[in-house]
Amino acid sequence: MHQGTGRFAPSPTGPLHLGSLVAAMASWLDARASGSRWLVRLEDIDRPREVRGAARQILGALASHGFRWDGPVVRQSERTALYERAFERLRAQGSIYPCACSRRDVEAMGAAVDGAPCGPIYPGTCRHGLGDRPARAWRMRVPEGDHAFDDRAAGRVSQDLAREVGDFVVRRADGFWAYQLAVVVDDAQQGVTDVVRGADLLDSTPRQRLLQDALGLPHPRTLHVPLVMDADGRKLAKSNGATALDPATPLPALREAARHLHLAVGAASGVADFWEQATAAWTRRWAIEPAR
Repeated sequence: MHQGTGRFAPSPTGPLHLGSLVAAMASWLDARASGSRWLVRLEDIDRPREVRGAARQILGALASHGFRWDGPVVRQSERTALYERAFERLRAQGSIYPCACSRRDVEAMGAAVDGAPCGPIYPGTCRHGLGDRPARAWRMRVPEGDHAFDDRAAGRVSQDLAREVGDFVVRRADGFWAYQLAVVVDDAQQGVTDVVRGADLLDSTPRQRLLQDALGLPHPRTLHVPLVMDADGRKLAKSNGATALDPATPLPALREAARHLHLAVGAASGVADFWEQATAAWTRRWAIEPAR
C-alpha cells in the first residue's frame, strides 16, 4: 500500500464553505485510502487578506465535519526563515532577478494571451537590469519551451510557461512571499508526496515544478478535482458570498461534497459512517499506484 503524505492548505481569509470542503474531502480521502498521513497547513503569509478568527473557524469546521489530521497544524507565517533560504539559493544561482515594474506597468506593456492564468504576460523588462529604478518584486526566470506533467485527473498537461505565464513573482513588492514559492518550500519540507486540490490550481503546477527543479526538490503527484460553481458559473468562493459550513449539521454538506466528487455514498447514520463509506468509494474511483 502506498505510504505518503497529503495535505489541505486553506487560507484564513474567511470560514470554510462547500467549495473548500470538496477540496479538503478529496485530499483527506486520498490520504486515508492509501494509508498516508494527512496534514493541515494554514497559508497565512498574505497578512493583509487574513480575517481575524478565520483560522480558528476553519479548524473548528474541519473537526466538526469529522476530519482528523496527523501532527500539529503548520502556519506559513511562522516559516519565513525557510522561504528566505530558498530565495537566497535561487538568487545565488541566478534563477531570479529584481523587478522595478508595478502592476500598472505590467498591464500597460504585457502581452495579452487568451487563457493566460496570470493576466498580461510580463515581457522581461528587468531581466537585464533595473536602470536607475528601485527594485520592487523578484521574478523567476522562465525558460522557453513546454513544461509537461501528468495529473491523475486531467491526464497529460502541457504549458508553455514563457508564452502563457512569463517571468513570475516569487517575492512581492510589499515584501510578502508569493504563493508559488511558499507552497513549494512547504510541501518539500513536510514531505508531501500527493497534492490533491481544486482544478483552479492546475495551471500553477508548471510554475511550482520549475521552482522545484531549481531548488532540487521532488515533484509531488497531483490530482486536481472539479470546482464547485455558483449560479453565475463562477468558482464558489468567500469573495462572492459562499455560505459558511454549519458545524452543528455536518452531514448535509458532507453528502453534497461527496456528490460533487461523484462518490457513491449511501444514507449514512452519522459522520463516522459517512467517512467509512466515502473512503471505500474513493478507493474504488481513485485507486493509487505504488509510490515511484
